[in-house]
Amino acid sequence: MLAKIGSAAVLGLEALPVEVEVDVRRSGPAGILTLVGLPDAAVRESSERTRAAIRNSGLTFPGDKRITINLAPADLRKEGPAYDLPIAIGILMASGQLPPDALDGAILMGELSLDGTLRHVRGVLPVADMARHSETTTLYVPAHDAAEAALIPGLQVYPVASLASLVAHLQGFAPLTPYAPEDHYTEHVPPPAVDFAEIQGQEHAKRALEVAAAGGHNLLMVGPPGAGKTLMARALPGILPRLSLEEALEVTRVYSVADQLSADTPLIQIRPFRAPHHTISNAGLVGGGNWPRPGEISLAHRGVLFLDELPEFNSRVLEVMRQPMEDKTVTISRAHGSLTFPASFMLIAAMNPCPCGHYNDPDRQCTCATGMIQRYRKRISGPLLDRIDIHMEVPRVAYDKLAHATRGEPSTDIRARIDAARARQQQRLTETGMACNADMGPAQIREFCALREDAQALMRAAMRQMHLSARAYHRILKVSRTIADLEGTEGIQTHHLAEALQYRARVLDM
Repeated sequence: MLAKIGSAAVLGLEALPVEVEVDVRRSGPAGILTLVGLPDAAVRESSERTRAAIRNSGLTFPGDKRITINLAPADLRKEGPAYDLPIAIGILMASGQLPPDALDGAILMGELSLDGTLRHVRGVLPVADMARHSETTTLYVPAHDAAEAALIPGLQVYPVASLASLVAHLQGFAPLTPYAPEDHYTEHVPPPAVDFAEIQGQEHAKRALEVAAAGGHNLLMVGPPGAGKTLMARALPGILPRLSLEEALEVTRVYSVADQLSADTPLIQIRPFRAPHHTISNAGLVGGGNWPRPGEISLAHRGVLFLDELPEFNSRVLEVMRQPMEDKTVTISRAHGSLTFPASFMLIAAMNPCPCGHYNDPDRQCTCATGMIQRYRKRISGPLLDRIDIHMEVPRVAYDKLAHATRGEPSTDIRARIDAARARQQQRLTETGMACNADMGPAQIREFCALREDAQALMRAAMRQMHLSARAYHRILKVSRTIADLEGTEGIQTHHLAEALQYRARVLDM
């Protein structure tokens, strides 16, 4: 007897329909189970898991018959244990233990334990989105993943605790209750992990972070150890605008595929803050593997990627970020095809001015030779530095400022200004589909970043004296546009451009 069960394969951030075909016959050698359809090792092992799960659930495994399982389409590679549940149900249906039409128009996925209970699987959100677009209305997933699947409206999601409970549901003995969707998207903004009010001094650096957050610009902080670079970077998420529902679903999809969603937070509503260690590999940063998974730059999508001690990262690892920083996506090519992941992130980097950290420090003498400093700084290429909008020197904080009892401006006040600036940007960029000024291309810069004659004269002089590239010219205009948005002015004035040029000064020049 032949049974067909709907399932799905996750490829990158997308899910593709997979049909699990199970044929159980008496002809031929008994007790043989054949699994075809380009399965990987985890899928091939499902035969043993399903055999044990069916028997330990009090059901009958047709071991006296020949079983053939095909995962169609056969040219699409299948990976992971998510096919355990549809294979087990297909065997039961093909052997006559379940009605043949019990699961018409439904999609199943789930990993089986040997006792028949269902375990969490990754990629449920892309599968649920695929189900909605394919006009499938019913989805059976592990109970752990039901809240994630229910984020997609218009689906009837059944949380399945075990194989036995699903069989009882399909036989009509103990119907399962569909998961009641919850509105996980709330207007509540959690308090920041680090409040700007607790950061003493560094007013110019905090202003640069505010400009970066308002326009989504990349920023580099250079200063001696202990000046507060890491602390300010960790305070940055507290002033970023909250994620919209569409952005939250984008980020959640990435984390679902990367298997980094927790059961109690099915929808990510806080902008990601990723701070990988400098020993990270190429695949860890941009994504990769035999079957590519998202890397840190995709996990930082719509959020912040913080690279502390920037020169300590492998130079080849840093160079692979150049294209994603421009295109806001990363494409990973393998022999079997290419996958594209989103990578619209803010790069916040921090480094010391030299190996000992005290170059140009008025209080401590630098012990590094000139050659050592040059080699240290050359670990970061010019093209990468050219893609960083704001270069900021962070000096040592004096005792008087550290001991000052007065708190600084709180993050909530700074966020209010940034929200207002982002609202102006979104209104201006509505028809382009862009989120902030940092996303603008040459056409939008020409339209929205026009300079008056006095500002053009200043820009002309800066281009000549600072030897700026065309990319730097465009980035300065975008930062100027952001500064004007923070001030609430329609046009870019000379002092907006002057502040943007100040942020462009290369603090690493000797």
